[in-house]
Amino acid sequence: MKRSLYSVVGILVVIVWAFPVYWMATTAVKPGRDMFAAVPQMVPLHPTLANFSRVLDDPIFWQAARNSVIVSACAVALAMVVAFLAALAVARFPFAGRRTFLVVVMVVQMIPHVAIVIPIFLTLGDLQLADTLPGLVVSYLAFALPFAIWTLRGFVAGVPRELEEAALIDGCSRMQAFRRITLPLIFPGLVATSIYTMILAWNEYLLTYFLISSPDKYTLPLWLTHFVGTEGTEFGPLMAGATLIAIPVAVFFAIVQRHLARGLTAGAVKG
Repeated sequence: MKRSLYSVVGILVVIVWAFPVYWMATTAVKPGRDMFAAVPQMVPLHPTLANFSRVLDDPIFWQAARNSVIVSACAVALAMVVAFLAALAVARFPFAGRRTFLVVVMVVQMIPHVAIVIPIFLTLGDLQLADTLPGLVVSYLAFALPFAIWTLRGFVAGVPRELEEAALIDGCSRMQAFRRITLPLIFPGLVATSIYTMILAWNEYLLTYFLISSPDKYTLPLWLTHFVGTEGTEFGPLMAGATLIAIPVAVFFAIVQRHLARGLTAGAVKG
């Protein structure tokens, strides 16, 4: 009985979460008269790809897509390197101020993003990085690193030191013990953290809105505002653009999720 109840609750939660995505995708293929019909159409009766053609024919879309790929890739790569080294330091090596560092990381994570937009804007202005893609990457790191460090610290701390010590006794160097023993066990954490950072960087709008003013530096979320004007909102192209923007994140998650499950299983067997 309880199992059936849980299944029903799970199905309801999935419907609530998935319906906005379904509505976005179906609206993207509806012509204008169907989009504003008196009776909402759950299933498109006259599907069209005109809205997608409007998006794909826009040269600014491709420029924004290129900017989003560059910024997201750089943010994920830098966040993984910096967060991993920081997590390794606080989890493996005792040093003065370690607890204070962890408390500061946690407090920074709790601060609302909108509260530090202005300080970031002023700082990047002093560094001549405002309205630049490198400045955007740095600002994304300010939001991604606290969560990444805290998460990876847990994965690093969860790997027993005895495993590394056994590898050292068997003749491995410290670097070989890390590469052959510790790194594979931490791999699921790296994957999970990279997913979070990728989603954060790809979908970020607020920071980009404040830091970027040149159209050639727009990322995809900021580019979508082109369809919201003083004379109204072009819902068809807007939904088509939002659908196209969501596809890379979904594909990335689908690819990485397989590695995540495989890594978790391998870790369980080794543990």
